Amino acid sequence: MAVSNLSPAPRASASSRSHPTARPGYGKRSVPDQRPHREGDFALLPERERHIAGFVDALPDGAAMDIKSLARSQPLYGQMAVGSALRALGVAGHLRHVRCLSGEGGQVRWVTRTFWSRCARDNEWWDTFLTAEERRSAPAEAAVPAAPGVGAPAETSVPAPALAPAPASLHVPAQPPVTTVPQQRTAEPEAEPGARPEAGPGPVADRQPSPAFLALARLGRTEPRLALSAADCAALEQAAAEWLTRGVDTDYLTRALTAGLPASVDSPFGLVRRRLRDKLPPRLPAAAPSVPGTPVRRLMVECTECGVPGRPEAFRDGLCRPCRQPDPDPEV
Repeated sequence: MAVSNLSPAPRASASSRSHPTARPGYGKRSVPDQRPHREGDFALLPERERHIAGFVDALPDGAAMDIKSLARSQPLYGQMAVGSALRALGVAGHLRHVRCLSGEGGQVRWVTRTFWSRCARDNEWWDTFLTAEERRSAPAEAAVPAAPGVGAPAETSVPAPALAPAPASLHVPAQPPVTTVPQQRTAEPEAEPGARPEAGPGPVADRQPSPAFLALARLGRTEPRLALSAADCAALEQAAAEWLTRGVDTDYLTRALTAGLPASVDSPFGLVRRRLRDKLPPRLPAAAPSVPGTPVRRLMVECTECGVPGRPEAFRDGLCRPCRQPDPDPEV
């Protein structure tokens, strides 16, 4: 009598290699409300998917979930078999590959995460969970004070209590007005012998040099053929400052001025002045302002078959529409 193989999935890899950890922000993420581990987990899956599911379930959060790492850490299946097993687990409802926008302001990047569920979930559960996950990953909006009468009571002015008159014993006689003598000068204290006079504002020549001036002054130390005097740097400072206003830094300015020099430079001032004029970088267009009320997508689901990203509701069983409905074979 044939008996179906319902052995539980292995809880750890038979390989002695330690599984790598993904880069920060990537890797495995367990969904909340996981049920405790039981011996019958994944028993209804085929043998290959049952083994890969048990191996992934035993991995900690943050573990690498790419096919190469999973195939390298367990000895039974190669990369193609692991990839097929992950796609089958996605269809079964155990995982979803998701691209998340991580970071704030200008320091943002797309990271790939694999959300894992020990219990198989249906499409409606995954859509609800991923929608809530996107709201959780969105940056907190700044609190705006409520207008009076809308969600908050308006402030009412309370008249200040009248002060009682002070008793007669506390009255202070008024002081007579002080008369000033025209053209009266206050005698200045004499300076002590040997004391250093207080420093006043320095001359214009002693001002803090600008970044453009410093970049020109360092040219001679970077490239001796472009050694400039202090007067040369002052004359070219405005032209160099125009470069910095167009979004480049001093390192870019130095490389542009020193690249491709001839064997000998007869006039460093003339060559630098011409390069500042001829190689002036263009102004970058300003970033288009975001339209108020247009939400920024911070989470997109990846198809477990082809990897194309999209909105969570556009996927069924972890697959995009073309992968769910493949083109029929052409007629012979």
